Amino acid sequence: MKKLLITLFLTVAVAGAAVAGDSIKGTIEAAKTEIAKAKTTGFLWRDTEKFLKKAKEALGKGNKEKAMKLAKKAKFQAEQAQKQAKDQANAGPRF
Repeated sequence: MKKLLITLFLTVAVAGAAVAGDSIKGTIEAAKTEIAKAKTTGFLWRDTEKFLKKAKEALGKGNKEKAMKLAKKAKFQAEQAQKQAKDQANAGPRF
């Protein structure tokens, strides 16, 4: 019984680690997509692509926590750049 529980626990732990790796890659891909959208608006922020590049480097070095943090930051900035473009589309003086 103990062997079964230990085996089950290890299987779940390994599967969880694999899913975590996939979600990091998914976040990086989502950030790439959002960056591409932000580029089309002409409002891409200065450091957004740098954060994505550093996320890929961190993932390559096995630092998954840092990679996820940077990928989320890049995605957030790209989304905010799109929002900024939308908000400022009709900018001008208001009298």
